[in-house]
Amino acid sequence: MGNTQNFPNRQNVNDALQELLSLVFPGFRTAEKLDEDNLRYVIGSRVNKIISVLTCEIQKAMVYLSAKTEGKTGCYNLAEQTVLSLIQEIPEIRRKIMLDTKAALAGDPAARSTEEIILSYPGIEAIAVHRLAHFLHINGVPIIPRIMSEYIHGKTGIDIHPGATIGESFFIDHGTGVVIGETCIIGNNVKIYQGVTLGALSVRKDMQAKKRHPTIEDNVTIYAGATILGGSTIIGEGCTIGGNTWVTSSVPPKSLITI
Repeated sequence: MGNTQNFPNRQNVNDALQELLSLVFPGFRTAEKLDEDNLRYVIGSRVNKIISVLTCEIQKAMVYLSAKTEGKTGCYNLAEQTVLSLIQEIPEIRRKIMLDTKAALAGDPAARSTEEIILSYPGIEAIAVHRLAHFLHINGVPIIPRIMSEYIHGKTGIDIHPGATIGESFFIDHGTGVVIGETCIIGNNVKIYQGVTLGALSVRKDMQAKKRHPTIEDNVTIYAGATILGGSTIIGEGCTIGGNTWVTSSVPPKSLITI
């Protein structure tokens, strides 16, 4: 197992995640008052804390799990560069999350404002964490993205693997019990409800490097309790998948699937 003292600290990762979410949603996540006089200081302080804490935890993950030969110094430099890249990506991540928020406002008659959605919708929080974790995942960071995704899974009941690729204007309504697998690909303007599983037909270990989870094309709605399985399964553009359905093969565009 190696020296567990040098393994990433889950609390530190979750603390850094809260700081990242505060950058994405300034003024929504913490009690401090933001105005023109202190905004630069507050944001600067937050960024410095993220860089310090997250760089250390990513370095530990790289040293503990990687077979790289550059050692701790090389891993620290790589970790720091990854965190700096994440900070630079925050405006783009925030842009996508605001599109997700607008999709929730447009798709839920019960929603009254984007502020209400940001403050109270678990689906938006889960998507926000996913977009942060996914950036780290695709940049080769081990363990840390899974810590982030499992934190929000425990909080919301929404389980999105950080490897899943999710397009713009994504809306998870209610959310409890949603599962989205590692190799799932989701297009733009997709809406899913509680209890939806986008999973694998086989859980054999020799499938690890293969696409195991479905592709959901643009403008698809998937209702509560639907299960869609398989790496070769494609749900075509504009489809509606009814509640409690079981889908293991591709569906042509603009189809309606019911029990």
